[in-house]
Amino acid sequence: MAVPRNALRKWEKVRDWALRLPGAAEEHPWGETVAKVDRKVFVFLGVDDGSHPLGVTVKLTDETAHAHALACPGAEPAGYGLGKAGWVHVPLEPAGAPAAELLCDWVEESYRTVATKRRVAELDARAAERAAP
Repeated sequence: MAVPRNALRKWEKVRDWALRLPGAAEEHPWGETVAKVDRKVFVFLGVDDGSHPLGVTVKLTDETAHAHALACPGAEPAGYGLGKAGWVHVPLEPAGAPAAELLCDWVEESYRTVATKRRVAELDARAAERAAP
């Protein structure tokens, strides 16, 4: 199955963004790509080989973001009971799928939910440095 180019570009942007977060590392458990911080998964990226539709799974504890993600075409609570803890799977291929920028915002929210206070402080310090004149 061919991977739609637009969806693959989104997937690559989201992956790159996730891996730039403080302490982030890529691993491949279960044959999937995930990004972890301090051994905790903060985004499931699935596979990009065309064997399954592209999508991302993030933990969204903010009610508004969670509801927005679930309103996306084909989105659903994550399987294996993760949906009960706020994890949402968002497909990248359907028409109306979220833009990469919004997906990156959700990845950052997921990171902030999973990461330690020290890692979140590192992220905030980076943002402050970029915003300083």
